Amino acid sequence: MKIAVIGAGGVGGFFGAKLAASGCDVTFVARGNHLRAMREHGLRLREGRGAAEDLHLREVRAVENIDQVEQADLIMIAVKLWDTEALAPTLKRLVDRGAAVVSFQNGVHKDEILRRHLPAEAILGGVSYIASVIAEPGVIEYKGALQRLVFGEFSGVASERVKAFHAACARAGFQADISEDITRTIWEKFVFLVGLSGTTSSIRQPIGPIRKNPQTRAFLHDVMREVVAVGRAKGVALAEDFADDRLAFADTLQPDMTSSMHHDLQRGNRLEVPWLSGGVATYGRELGVPTPCNRAIADVLALYAEGTRG
Repeated sequence: MKIAVIGAGGVGGFFGAKLAASGCDVTFVARGNHLRAMREHGLRLREGRGAAEDLHLREVRAVENIDQVEQADLIMIAVKLWDTEALAPTLKRLVDRGAAVVSFQNGVHKDEILRRHLPAEAILGGVSYIASVIAEPGVIEYKGALQRLVFGEFSGVASERVKAFHAACARAGFQADISEDITRTIWEKFVFLVGLSGTTSSIRQPIGPIRKNPQTRAFLHDVMREVVAVGRAKGVALAEDFADDRLAFADTLQPDMTSSMHHDLQRGNRLEVPWLSGGVATYGRELGVPTPCNRAIADVLALYAEGTRG
């Protein structure tokens, strides 16, 4: 497959490198020091700080702009959410030539934005599960064995393009699943993502202390229950008690597990909070669903949302 990976960070860099190593024709769209390092030294994957690299792609096709990609069967989007609006129109050239588009970004707003600029039939739904970051330019560092993509047609049909991508992922050696209800799958991840990102960022602690303290544990539960209520009000087939399931899942995680938004907060980077807890609060206002916990998180983090570096 010819695959264009837009955003070579923790998600795009990891899965793109695995796909390239297995024989897919992968072009990374990256920027800055990370792009320069990939061009000069390749792309490296390693499990944890100080660990030996377990994959080194010495030859990497990396460009600065999607306009430099001539053809693609599939475009994987893994940039931050705030880039989506500007990015989407630039994909039409490749879509008109037959490319499918799948976003592995956080949240539920991503596909709404893509549909405003691209034909709905070109868009697949997708979610990623991995704890990974750019440790330094040209190096992706990941934690744990959870390395999974889930994707599918919004119609629920297992199309040939979905099957082809699934086969490519299998050859690459990471877990991949085809979802028959990708909208629900995206929202199921969203429930926990909002809970984890919102609490770790606003409380400034990893999941271990949050789930151990009765008051912060209840707060995490309430945050996720609000997301479930909003999703159900939008017609998503979420179980009414799905937040209970996600709280039990939180108990299985390593106590030092945190969120990418918490990492961004610590580094003074821009935050995705307007599309996570802030997005839940906005949906809540539109649908008449109370979301006091998510609104509180969005308010607490408002001064940091644009980043604090410099």
